[in-house]
Amino acid sequence: MNSYRLGLYEKSMPNTLGIKEKLRLAKKAGFDFIELSIDESEEKLSRLDFSYNDIKTIKKDMEDTGIYIQSICLSGHRKYPLGSLEPVMQEKSLEIMEKAIKLAYKLGIRYIQIAGYDTYYDTSTEKTKMIFLENLIKSVEIASTYGVIIAFETMETPFMNTTEKAMFYINQIKSPYLKIYPDIGNITNAFEANHIEVIKDLSKGKGHVVAAHLKETKPGHFRNLSFGEGHTDYNACLTALINQGVRLFVGEFWYLGEDHWEEKIVAANLFLRKHIEEVMNK
Repeated sequence: MNSYRLGLYEKSMPNTLGIKEKLRLAKKAGFDFIELSIDESEEKLSRLDFSYNDIKTIKKDMEDTGIYIQSICLSGHRKYPLGSLEPVMQEKSLEIMEKAIKLAYKLGIRYIQIAGYDTYYDTSTEKTKMIFLENLIKSVEIASTYGVIIAFETMETPFMNTTEKAMFYINQIKSPYLKIYPDIGNITNAFEANHIEVIKDLSKGKGHVVAAHLKETKPGHFRNLSFGEGHTDYNACLTALINQGVRLFVGEFWYLGEDHWEEKIVAANLFLRKHIEEVMNK
């Protein structure tokens, strides 16, 4: 039995597939769970309004396939940011957060990765940062009510592209329901592939990291790369994470219309497990 679990990002598979088929294929490829995506598209945001029967069906799908949705990647706040200057937009952002937390609660999902943006399409200012903190406090209160952890993803923008920047808000709020879910590829780009600094930064989250995105990046590129073609140092990052007790990882990559996408997710599983187990077996 592995002493870690490796999940598959839902967007690594064609969007035409249903959730049950994605669960089945993730298991077939060797993954332990799926991370559900709720992005800024109306299609994915509509998942926040799943009916009782929708929830019941998904839970049965998980039971039938023997593989579960363990986390949610909530990136819908790109379009509806917590730090928006517009009151209507702020209200929408909190509504999205509350619905996502309730969805996680109903599905038995333990944590939600939230995007570390105060605002995305508008300029980040001291005002947007202040509003972000105010609405984050409200969000954490909702999360604590349902016993669901919300955890920051370190992003590609300067607002929160490092663990240290995420820790600022962790230290401000001091809640067991606000944690960090770093993206090692984004942090690698933040430090321009200075791997010593990347490791130092990851170590600053000790005791607060619930899981990690394993993703490939290279200068100026944050997505759509195959594992091994960028500059992410998996063994170094995994050593820093595993040494602080992190045991949950998700391979983050995207389906790009390839005919061989099933082979691609199998190869990703083998690549990531090789690096994780090299570190764990040292």
